[in-house]
Amino acid sequence: MSIQKQCRLLGVPRLSYYHQTVCKASLLDELLMQAIDRIYMEEPTYGSRRIGDELSKLGYQVGRKRVRRLMRTMGIEPIYPKPRLSIPGKGHKKYPYLLRNLKIERSNQVWCTDITYIPLGDNHVYLTAVMDWSSRYVISWRLSNSMDEAFCLECLEEALQAEGAPEIFNTDQGSQFTGEAFTGVLKKHKIKISMDGKGRALDNVMIERLWRTVKYDDIYIRGYETMVELYQGLSAFFRKYNARKHQTLGMSPQDKYRSGFEIKDAA
Repeated sequence: MSIQKQCRLLGVPRLSYYHQTVCKASLLDELLMQAIDRIYMEEPTYGSRRIGDELSKLGYQVGRKRVRRLMRTMGIEPIYPKPRLSIPGKGHKKYPYLLRNLKIERSNQVWCTDITYIPLGDNHVYLTAVMDWSSRYVISWRLSNSMDEAFCLECLEEALQAEGAPEIFNTDQGSQFTGEAFTGVLKKHKIKISMDGKGRALDNVMIERLWRTVKYDDIYIRGYETMVELYQGLSAFFRKYNARKHQTLGMSPQDKYRSGFEIKDAA
């Protein structure tokens, strides 16, 4: 059956079929993004120019514009004070950062979330997670092949269903988190909304540390090739992560999370 006939039967415009094929990232782009991801994890202050220099050392001959485009695709940018960080969608409301000088010492006091790039064979996907700030306990997580709002919303709703509602929920100013669908769920549960300030690289530092742990302790080691392998691998990793002793906490995140309610009850 010809492509034209297949498109007609499926109700898909013929030009749309070509558009999707052309926009698929090339194998070289995927290899470059994987290399950029490793460089960025080591040196998060590097911009497109310095990352380009590091790629050259690895044998890649690539221009700065291409590096900048791939970094945008991955959703990463160098950490340093600047006018804008993650960009909210048009018409989306931005909320103040509520965690500055706040003593975070109990479970469900503050939750946080973010999105990170995950290499997957010759392709890539995105990972989001909801984490309790005080205990570093990963409450829920989701994978998606695009940085849309839907999988972030599913992750949030799963966390709320599993553990109730926190007092404060912190995100960056990305459009996935500033939309009415996401903030509407938070408002419905009477959760205070906090968003990273402009030029504040460390405002969501806890989940940034989580991404580094996920990648160095699992993703880079395993080198997953399929979504099924990745899902199974991350399921095992997060179970292990929540149950193993955390060096800073002196206990596992899940034990810290459960014990954190005792502090609230005592207060």
